[in-house]
Amino acid sequence: MDAEGWRNAMRDWALPDAILAAAPESPWGFPVELFRSRAELATPGGLTFANRRARDALPDGGTVLDIGVGAGAASLPLRPRCSLIIGVDSSKQQLSEFRRQAHRANVTVRTLMGEWPAVARRSPVADVVACNHVAYNIADLAPFVLALTAHARRRVVMEMTSRHPTAWMADLWWQFHALKRPARPDANDVVSVLRTLGLNVRRHAEVTPGRAGGFAHREDAVAWIRRRLCLEANRDADVAAALGERLTNDGACWTVRPPVEPVVTVWWDVRPEGAE
Repeated sequence: MDAEGWRNAMRDWALPDAILAAAPESPWGFPVELFRSRAELATPGGLTFANRRARDALPDGGTVLDIGVGAGAASLPLRPRCSLIIGVDSSKQQLSEFRRQAHRANVTVRTLMGEWPAVARRSPVADVVACNHVAYNIADLAPFVLALTAHARRRVVMEMTSRHPTAWMADLWWQFHALKRPARPDANDVVSVLRTLGLNVRRHAEVTPGRAGGFAHREDAVAWIRRRLCLEANRDADVAAALGERLTNDGACWTVRPPVEPVVTVWWDVRPEGAE
């Protein structure tokens, strides 16, 4: 798949106008609580594969630029080697939570609110650029990725699910709206696009427990999926029934667990200035 193929595949994920017009709440965005719990589970002692690839490229006292930072799960575990983390996000609430998590972790951060790459000109360059679970939100992947590369001195690291993160909801969309959902793009397509851009991309996939995060209350987990499905609040019981065993409590929080699939990390090194 090339950049044009990616754009075409992402258009297929657009929701029909009739469903959006009838939605009582926006189906987009993510609850801050979900990202907060993920950040609190992320520690320097429990690094993911993507965390390790980012850490390995960091010099002591290095800097990290985290695109789509959320509450900081991709970058805060790197704090033992960081002097500064710059978090970029389009959500004011997520950036506020990121600053709160950074204060808890005693790490220096800066924040930049806006969509990437629109805010790239206002963003500093960093040793490592991290970008976790953002790729499938990007309609035009090529300029997004090229801007990541332009802002890294050493390495860019991206983490994503092997399939689109809402692909597991296909049966729910069919049940509630008789809407068939697409299967692509996937992580293989991400790699393909990056390589057509001339990037020397490496790829690693593994099944891992991950940092799912979740909600303190069952009803909040159900409501999140119900909003994603563009349904009225009075459909919560129907949504919970349709989720079945995917709605779980791990003893710490309520979460919705899709089928276990590999988490994919892709990374590429950026030639240092002056290198031959």
